[in-house]
Parts: sequence; structure tokens; C-alpha cells
Amino acid sequence: MKTAQTIDDLPGQDELLSMSGLEFMQGILEGRIAHPPIAQGLKYRLDLVEKGRVIFRGTPQFAHTNPMGTVHGGWYGTVLDSAMACAVMTTVPKGSIYTTLEYKVNITRSIPLETEVICEGRVQHAGRSTGIAVGELRGADDGRLYATGSTTCIIMKIT
Repeated sequence: MKTAQTIDDLPGQDELLSMSGLEFMQGILEGRIAHPPIAQGLKYRLDLVEKGRVIFRGTPQFAHTNPMGTVHGGWYGTVLDSAMACAVMTTVPKGSIYTTLEYKVNITRSIPLETEVICEGRVQHAGRSTGIAVGELRGADDGRLYATGSTTCIIMKIT
């Protein structure tokens, strides 16, 4: 997995705008485009890319715990935001970009440390200016539900 180590490792705006969001996400999955550094620090990675659907895999570590020793809610939120927003990205046309406007997370139970999870984001609506997606964070081995989420993204035509 090729991960960005400096800002220069990330794609520039011209490169990003020269392809569709689906092509961009496939480039990350295939290693032609660097993964964002947050994925390395939070121990999750892109696992599947399809139009309107993205899956990440991750394993929370001790470094991701709160003062009570459980996985911090921000870890759940970051992985869900990544999956849901990247699912929207797969629908963004060439010459456009997106950003998250808001997202919501519902944690259903604590993830035991060192438990591999899968986080799936699925698009419910992708229009000219907005995208809406939902996500689920589940145990990779047993399918146990740990959290759900929803997001609204704004899609902006640049060129």
C-alpha cells in the first residue's frame, strides 16, 4: 500500500479533476495514487471500490482508545466518514470534487481491540450538487454490527 508521506505525495487538483471520482478511488485501491496518511495512522485501508459502494477494513489498536480503554468514538466516526464519503466520491464526475457537509454516527457496541472490522459505505442518492450515503461498521469474521452512519456531501463542479 502506497501511503502519502508528505503533502507532495498527494495528487494535485489538476490530477484529481482529470478523472472521475470512480477512477480516482480505483487508483488508490490499485496503488497508482497514494492512500491518505490518516488511514495509516488509524490502521484502516481501502478494500473494495465499486460505483456507489466502498469498503474499508481496519483494526483498532491501543493507540485508538479513550481514557476508559475502549475504542474512541472518533475512530468509528473517521472510518465511517471515509467509507460513506468515498462511496459518494465514486459517483462524482470528472471535473468535480466533493466534501462532507455533515455526518452522523450511531455506535451500537464497543469494538474489542485488535478486532478486524469492515466498514461499508453505500450511496443512496447522487445528484448534481449533493450526495447521500449510509454506512455500517461490522466485524470482519462474524458480521456483528458495531456502528451505523449517514452522511450528506456537497458535490462541486470546478471546471
